[in-house]
Amino acid sequence: MTETLVEVEQLRKEFGNVRALDGVSFAVDAGEWIAIMGPSGSGKTTLINILGGLDTPTSGRAIVDQTDLARLDEAGLTRFRAEKIGFIFQQFHLVPYLTALENVMLAQYFHSTTDEHEARAELERVGLGDRLDHLPGELSGGEQQRVAVARALINQPKLILADEPTGNLDEANEQIVLGLLRKLHSERHTILMVTHAPQIGALADRRIDLHHGRLAPAPARV
Repeated sequence: MTETLVEVEQLRKEFGNVRALDGVSFAVDAGEWIAIMGPSGSGKTTLINILGGLDTPTSGRAIVDQTDLARLDEAGLTRFRAEKIGFIFQQFHLVPYLTALENVMLAQYFHSTTDEHEARAELERVGLGDRLDHLPGELSGGEQQRVAVARALINQPKLILADEPTGNLDEANEQIVLGLLRKLHSERHTILMVTHAPQIGALADRRIDLHHGRLAPAPARV
C-alpha cells in the first residue's frame, strides 16, 4: 500500500489584503515527483515555503510525514527542516567562504554531528568528487547547484522541495541537474518542484497547477 507523505487541507495564506493561497487541498504519495506550476504570483513559492516549515499558514493544515506543522514551535520547525526536508533553491545559498565539502557538511551541524565521508560521497554522487576543496566563487553555476543538491540530500530527507532549481542555469547545466532529479526519482525520493517550464513539468509524475492561490485543473497530457 502506498504511503501518503504530504497532506494539504484547505490551506490559506494571507499577506495583508492579499490571499496568496486560498483553500488549497491535495495529497502526495511517497516516491512521487510533483511539478507545481502556474503564473508568477499564483502561490507556488508560498506553498513550498509552508511545506518546508519556512512559513506558517493563516489557516488550514499542512502535514508532512505525519507531522502537523501547525503544532510545532520554532525549535520544532528547525528540527523538522533539518530532519525531513531537503531544499534546492533557484539561488544556490552557498556560504562563499566555505568549500564545497564544508557547505555540504554545514547541513549536518543541525544534527550536532558531521561526517566528512558522507559529505564527500554525496558530492561524488553529483559528479563533484574533484571539486571538494573549491569555494563557490571557483565553481560554475551548474556546479554550485550540484553542491546545493548534495547539501539537500546529506540528511536523507523525506521530502525534496525544489523551487525553480534550473532557473539560473544554462541549457547544458540544466540538463545535468534534471538528470540528477530523474535519478533521485528513480530511487523513490519524493520531489515537489516549482517550475514555469512546461517541458520540465512534463518530467514529473503529475502536476499541480495554481492560479490566484487556487488549484486549477491540470492540462491533459498529450
